[in-house]
Amino acid sequence: MTQSITILNGPNLNLLGKREPAIYGSETLDDVAAACRAVGETLGLAVDLRQSNWEGQIVDWIHDARDAAAGIIINPGALTHTSIAVLDALNTFKGPVIEVHVSQIHKREAFRHTSYVSLRADAVMAGFGVHGYALAMRHMGLLLD
Repeated sequence: MTQSITILNGPNLNLLGKREPAIYGSETLDDVAAACRAVGETLGLAVDLRQSNWEGQIVDWIHDARDAAAGIIINPGALTHTSIAVLDALNTFKGPVIEVHVSQIHKREAFRHTSYVSLRADAVMAGFGVHGYALAMRHMGLLLD
């Protein structure tokens, strides 16, 4: 039976490829989804990629993943630095969690250096561009093996 991975993307990631391409690159969230699905196929993992600009929606999707997913990959965007609600929801999830950031957050503004999500994450990918999602998928495959 194929295991499913939930990939959650927070605020403004719908603008990936359009918003600040010097920081985030020119690839879109659709490109990320295609790359993750391709990696997932090689690993026997199904991918459910979602994006929302609403914190509560992200929390609801984490709750849904409790019954539907073997692991969560999450790029919470700015919620990384502000959302205890996302952290609390992730703490209810029993499988592995990998945090992804397209940019190298530790080379940016000081407020971006703090991550509530990292308190739950089993791994963090930052600064790999959108390739970090594919790396996270590969690492998820190792964690679930």
